[in-house]
Amino acid sequence: METLPIGHLDIKDRKFAGAHYTPNNLAKFVASQIFESISTKILNKNIRILDPAIGDGELILSLIDIFKTNNISNFEVFGFDTDYNALDFAKSRINQFYPEIKINLRNLDFIELIQNEYDLEENNLFSNNNTDLYDIIISNPPYVRTQIMGSLKSKNIAKTFNLTGRVDLYHAFLVGISKILSEGAIAGIIVSNRFLSTKTGCSIRNIIRNNFKIIHLWDLGDTKIFEAAVLPAVLLVKKEKLINSNNIPKFTSVYSTESTDIKGYANDIFESLNMDGIIKIVSGKVIDVKQGVIDFGESNNSIWKLSNYSTDSWLETIKKNTYCLFGDINHIRVGIKTCADKVFIKNNWNELEKDEQPEEELLKPLITHHIANRFKTEFPLKKVLYPHISIEGKRSTIDIENYPRAYKYLLNNRANLEKRTYVLEAGRKWYELWVPQDPESWIKPKLVFWDIAEKPTFWIDFDGSIVNGDCYWLSCDDDNKIDLLWLALAVGNSSFIETFYDNNYNNKLYAGRRRFISQYVEKFPLPDPSTNYAKELINISKYLYDNSSFSEVLSFQVKIDKLVLKCFGLDIEEVPR
Repeated sequence: METLPIGHLDIKDRKFAGAHYTPNNLAKFVASQIFESISTKILNKNIRILDPAIGDGELILSLIDIFKTNNISNFEVFGFDTDYNALDFAKSRINQFYPEIKINLRNLDFIELIQNEYDLEENNLFSNNNTDLYDIIISNPPYVRTQIMGSLKSKNIAKTFNLTGRVDLYHAFLVGISKILSEGAIAGIIVSNRFLSTKTGCSIRNIIRNNFKIIHLWDLGDTKIFEAAVLPAVLLVKKEKLINSNNIPKFTSVYSTESTDIKGYANDIFESLNMDGIIKIVSGKVIDVKQGVIDFGESNNSIWKLSNYSTDSWLETIKKNTYCLFGDINHIRVGIKTCADKVFIKNNWNELEKDEQPEEELLKPLITHHIANRFKTEFPLKKVLYPHISIEGKRSTIDIENYPRAYKYLLNNRANLEKRTYVLEAGRKWYELWVPQDPESWIKPKLVFWDIAEKPTFWIDFDGSIVNGDCYWLSCDDDNKIDLLWLALAVGNSSFIETFYDNNYNNKLYAGRRRFISQYVEKFPLPDPSTNYAKELINISKYLYDNSSFSEVLSFQVKIDKLVLKCFGLDIEEVPR
């Protein structure tokens, strides 16, 4: 079937609305997976098909194609969308290719429909009209984060749909879809993969697991299927009254890789999804396809990850040889957030008028990712105006009037600072940082690491520098744990930690960049520091801190990687799959 050009919503408008229209090859994949999972019982009835955010109709058309190819005509198509032009376009496409199909397209908001029809007290949808249920739902719901929806709408949706954390509009769609599927019905839903591996995705993970039987989950990762920077996943689920807790759904993961250990070839991403290993596709892209099942974790708060024999045995070996975790050294914190960087952060404070140059004791060296380097960084050029102190162990804000030059400078910027209304509403002073962290901790030895990086980048700071919000940090309060900090430095900068990260979290962005955030790094393992291998790693870290240069670090990298593997009892040649 020929794909017609999209004649509505430019890229900017689609981004604001969260409307990432489904590429043809992805639509065909989702439709084919749905068709393969439909029961005979559904095929033998008058089938009601719905796309609750139909957009340009690509998903529905792909499903109709498969039905028609298999000589199935006993179905009726329903579609909703808030964009009238998109709806009209979808209708014209369906009529062009399949004029005989009975279609019912409505210009309405699916979420508002659910909110209006869903009785929270009775926990019953469409209680007066149970015929409004569907046998197949195929959908690519809009991805709209809290900050775009607005606080009021976000809170209203969260309350109605029993969602917590950072609410995305597609979360509400998933809840709504679970309420309007008939018993035994199938849904194929394209979502963002963020819900798999973040703490804020906890509520929607539990809603999915408690309302559907999950058949298969595909994490399509950084394969750039969409024109926008969306990392998609596909959920194939079934509606069942009793969800079998022993159900272990299939999980397929595919991410770009630089590996040259090619195991097979495919025409495109979707052909590769039945394979396993490093696959090269016709376009030249190399991808790592992993097959397994979903590991739901030990609690309702656990993230979901791919589990297979080689990965599980590798992780079990690590667990047996783990002495403690990074988070056992101390709490991991994000850097400061000023929410007014142009006011608080500069590398040229001395260029201000002298009577506006803040007092030197308020200007602190600021570490940012721009100077990130393994083991040790250059001394920061930027300084932050830091109006916070510790009094009797409690964080306090300075009396700015005691610092006349800083006071004059900040007064000249007061209008901009007071635009941060959330600071004032929280009962804070207008010249405070939004997230200042603990002033006492900055002077302690600390492990610092870059938030978003392709390769793990950890270093130690002994200079009392403050860490900016594009990095995270871990201070050492106990002198007896300082060797653990040195050991964490070596483990954090090893290739082992990349593999550990990928097999536990796999929260990658484009270009292979990983998210080194608190919830992941706190779970990074450390071996017993008393072993000879660990002692050697500690000494290497100290040496590289004192002799930090790119060439020095590079010359030790292979040795560090091998020692870390030995510390955890791992085969040097073993790579889990």
